[in-house]
Amino acid sequence: MQAPDLTLSLSPWGEAGEVWARLAGGWAFERTIEGQASMHGTAVFRPLPGAAHATLHYREEGRLRLLDGRAFDAHREYLYQGRPGGFAVLFAEQPPRLFHEIALRPGDDDTAWTGTAAHLCAADVYDSLYRFLADGSFTLRHTVQGPRKDYVSLTRFRAAG
Repeated sequence: MQAPDLTLSLSPWGEAGEVWARLAGGWAFERTIEGQASMHGTAVFRPLPGAAHATLHYREEGRLRLLDGRAFDAHREYLYQGRPGGFAVLFAEQPPRLFHEIALRPGDDDTAWTGTAAHLCAADVYDSLYRFLADGSFTLRHTVQGPRKDYVSLTRFRAAG
C-alpha cells in the first residue's frame, strides 16, 4: 500500500507548479524595512489577458511610514509568470525585465514551500526568500547588500477578505 503524499494534501498551495496561480486575488500585507520604514496596504494579483505566458499582474498600494514619522502613499508593480516547479517575477515595464526566478522546494513544519533567488542591481545584491506557509499566508524577505544599499525588507501577506 502506497503512503499518501501528506505535504500536498495539507498545503493550501497545492503542488509547486500551482503556487503562482493560487496567488490570484487580493492580499493584505505588512512590511518592515529594517532601520528605515514600515508599510501596510493591499496587493492584488490579476490575470493579465493576452500575455504570451500565463501571467499575473501584481500591484500593491499602501502607506509607507519612515522612522522619523513622515508617511507617504506608495505603490509597486510586478508580473508573475508560472514556471514548472515555481514562477518568475518580472519588472512591470516595457519590455518586461526579469527580476528573479523561483524554484520551489518543500519547506519545514509550518512552511509548505520555499524558494530563493538572487538579483544583481548595479553593484547591490538582492537575496530573496519566499515562504508559502501552511496557514495559506506567505512571506517575502529581501536582504539587500552593496555599496549603495544595506537593509532587510520582510513582508507578510494574508488573503484579504
